[in-house]
Amino acid sequence: MEPKVHTIFEPVTGTWQYIVADPSKKEAVIIDSVLDYNKDTGVLSTTSADKLLELVMENDYSVSRILETHAHADHLTASRYLQNMLGQRHHPQHPLVCIGKRISGVQETMGRIYSIPTSEMQDAFDYTFSDDETFRIGDLEAQVVPLPGHTPDHIGYIIGSNIFTGDSIFNPDVGSARCDFPGGSATTLYKSMQKLLSFPGHFRLYTGHDYPPKERCAPGSDKPEPVPYTTVEAQSKGNKHVKSGTQMEDFVKWRTERDSSLSEPKLLRQSMHVNVRGGRLPSGPVEGFKLERVPANVPKAD
Repeated sequence: MEPKVHTIFEPVTGTWQYIVADPSKKEAVIIDSVLDYNKDTGVLSTTSADKLLELVMENDYSVSRILETHAHADHLTASRYLQNMLGQRHHPQHPLVCIGKRISGVQETMGRIYSIPTSEMQDAFDYTFSDDETFRIGDLEAQVVPLPGHTPDHIGYIIGSNIFTGDSIFNPDVGSARCDFPGGSATTLYKSMQKLLSFPGHFRLYTGHDYPPKERCAPGSDKPEPVPYTTVEAQSKGNKHVKSGTQMEDFVKWRTERDSSLSEPKLLRQSMHVNVRGGRLPSGPVEGFKLERVPANVPKAD
């Protein structure tokens, strides 16, 4: 049995968001949602998240879980806003906000770097998955697959013949994600990518981001189109960083040199403050995190 997969692209941060559903039972999960934020104006908005809610309503889905693949460093999660809205509209529905168990290590590290109170990260998530754990989406079985490297807490979700890979592999003409996040590792990412490439060739690898190069423009267009997935076979043949035959030492050397030249993600500080709090805003003012306008139903940490 295969799920129904809805793909929703958020162009400002280049993020793919997903709603994955059992089409018969109408149970669904949301993966890697985005809360819109302009760091110059300090304005938060829920435009992207509201599009997810519209899809849920249009399809009459019951959302059981809001899933994260990792603690994102480039966008704020809309998980708690979505949870609040779904709880109101589908009472007594209250989807669980979930992430992998190694989030505790990321919280410890980021708490130290950004002076985040431990009390605001404690029990920040409703559930943390163990490696290879399984869970149900209606009649579908989903499985957690550990995919560290980009970040140490990174996981993916296998649902039918689809793997939601987060930032553990990008489309073939984009390649791979940076590994200079604290606890990240190019060696570990290479191994995670090889794990993904070991799945059957027809499996679809849904990526967490896409940054389409100009070469992807359709004839007569100057705007390249983002693509949510390619197959294991296509990745093995064409991934510009880890296609079949790429040696680990070559990848690690290139990735390490490349990462050393990159500036930090534009929303790193703000993303970390929200994402290690499980989708909640800081309880009080935070240096470098301007908040001038906050929508209702976006909660603060206790």
